[in-house]
Amino acid sequence: MLPFAEPPRSVCLLRLSAIGDTCHVVPVVRTLQHAWPNTQLTWIIGKAEARLMTLLDGVEFITVDKRAGLRARHALRSQLEGRHFDALLHMQVSFRSSLVARQVPAAVKLGFDRARARELQWLFTNARIAPLSREHVLDSFLGFLTALGIQERVLRWDIPLPEAAQAYGQRLVPDERPTLVISPCSSHPLRNWRTKRYAAVADYATRRHGMRVILAGGRSKLEKKTGAAIERATQSTIVNQIGQDTLPEMLGLLSRATALLTPDSGPAHMATMVNTPVIGLYAATNPARSGPYLSRLWTINAYPEAARRFRHRSPEKLPWTEKIEEHGVMDLISVEQVTAKLDELLRWRT
Repeated sequence: MLPFAEPPRSVCLLRLSAIGDTCHVVPVVRTLQHAWPNTQLTWIIGKAEARLMTLLDGVEFITVDKRAGLRARHALRSQLEGRHFDALLHMQVSFRSSLVARQVPAAVKLGFDRARARELQWLFTNARIAPLSREHVLDSFLGFLTALGIQERVLRWDIPLPEAAQAYGQRLVPDERPTLVISPCSSHPLRNWRTKRYAAVADYATRRHGMRVILAGGRSKLEKKTGAAIERATQSTIVNQIGQDTLPEMLGLLSRATALLTPDSGPAHMATMVNTPVIGLYAATNPARSGPYLSRLWTINAYPEAARRFRHRSPEKLPWTEKIEEHGVMDLISVEQVTAKLDELLRWRT
């Protein structure tokens, strides 16, 4: 069944969410395009994530509204009626995504190995990637390429940015003055750092390095509240853009930034796509598994200490997917650690 003796005519990728994980799929797409330039690629993706990823060239996108449930699956079935793919890359283990995979007509349905095929994913596939363990999420996605018989890796995240997104970044970062973007919120509140600590770093960046500081993030109440709290706590002038941009515009901003400061979040991986260094704040989650792929040098890793303090075990003894989302866990990261990392990053860039 696999690997293919010759390039297939069509391949469907299934990864609905979240924004960070869809960022990890981009090198898989670019590698497939390089290895099999005549293969038609279709990506079934979530509605929110499609706002950014549909900028990718050479890919057909089919959007699924995850909140619509059964109605969304019926709509997908209608869209796929009469079609057939040579392979489906089922790159998400949630049961909901497997119900979507069930609607996709494909000769080969490739999923994770049995150990990683949680939520019964293995019942919805007929082929599996190699059973590796303790990999970064992106590396696990690249395992799908190995199963297809593609050994080369193209680590490219290039997404053509619309003129409006480029103009947005240009307006906020109009010159060569170094710029620190702070995206303070993750999808889980217990992964977030204290607002006063973000404010302290913002003040340090402006005072010590003369940096421009810009807050960025989504439209949720928590993100807006967090941004306002950081503004109140700072003694310097910062620009608060939280809730005021689109995903392409945020990518345009990140493309012009000197660095991004953020916890485990989608913007960490968006910054990776435009080669902007990320000072990642990781205590509740393991950066070896989900950290910014090209910024491991700049990531502050308090996960081992969190494992010992909150789980009373070394990180090597914890399941690879273990999250330590406990009250106070992010307090393990100090302002001094972050400012020292910022100093180091700016010395490296000069």
